[in-house]
Amino acid sequence: MIRTIAVTPSGELLKNLSIQKLISGAFRWYWIDFNVPSDEEIELLKEPLRFHPLSIEDCIHTLQRPKLDYYDDYHFFVFQALDADSMTKEEVDLFLGSNYVVTFHNENNREIDDVWKRLEMAKSPGDWSPSVVLYHVLDKIVDNYFPHVYKIEDLLNDIDENFADRSMEEILEDLFDTRHELLSLRHTITPMRDLVYRMINSHRLAEIIAQKEYFADIHDHLLRLAEKVDASRELTTDMRDSYLSINFHETNRVMKVLTVITTIFMPLTFIAGIYGMNFKNMPELNWTFGYFGALFTMFFIGITMFLWFRKKGWFK
Repeated sequence: MIRTIAVTPSGELLKNLSIQKLISGAFRWYWIDFNVPSDEEIELLKEPLRFHPLSIEDCIHTLQRPKLDYYDDYHFFVFQALDADSMTKEEVDLFLGSNYVVTFHNENNREIDDVWKRLEMAKSPGDWSPSVVLYHVLDKIVDNYFPHVYKIEDLLNDIDENFADRSMEEILEDLFDTRHELLSLRHTITPMRDLVYRMINSHRLAEIIAQKEYFADIHDHLLRLAEKVDASRELTTDMRDSYLSINFHETNRVMKVLTVITTIFMPLTFIAGIYGMNFKNMPELNWTFGYFGALFTMFFIGITMFLWFRKKGWFK
């Protein structure tokens, strides 16, 4: 589906005009949105819009890394949005010209829809421009990163406090899943941060330089998001190491108790092994109290070793 908005020199807002009329008409600026386009609609990027084949190829082959390409009469941007529910990446491509902006996305994008509705309801559409549309789209994309980051922070707090009293295996599984989500976020936020930094420091983007403070604010948001993601990754590492240390400690404690018990029974097994041999010349076997003497000796050795180990604190 293709939808269009055009702003006349008098500031009037017109909708649903044909692409050919937009190109040939005398408009202050216009916006064309390729929303989940068909193959026939994609061909319009070649003719009549006449975009460079490389930028068209980037639109078709998703998922591209966030980037900025300069062409003779327009600039091409690739952004990455995040789905509100699944946190999957969605590519948003944007062509920025002197009097137009063209957006392209293969999935329904709520950021584009929000900006589109905001422009439709604007009291003064003439105050908008292609660079303003770019700012609002980018600002919406970045703002929608925050709920995902906050959700992960809340999840880490729940894991740390462990109110549900879950097992160690469940906690570690959640930690590894969270680290995977944080890595995916990092692979989105960091390239976007670098892209916006390049945008506000490029002398070829005069429209953006004129609104540098607004785009610098988006860059600050991305810096804060990157710091939060890195902090959460460090927290998952610390929590993982802590749980593994506790697990190793519990294992060592159990092994120590089993070792002590085995050590106590070693001399008892030795005595039982000696008197379990079937030799004839063993005088103790003919002693009337030999059985009770052996039991008493084994009991005495066992109790003595137990008390000695307990005094040494080996059962703690």
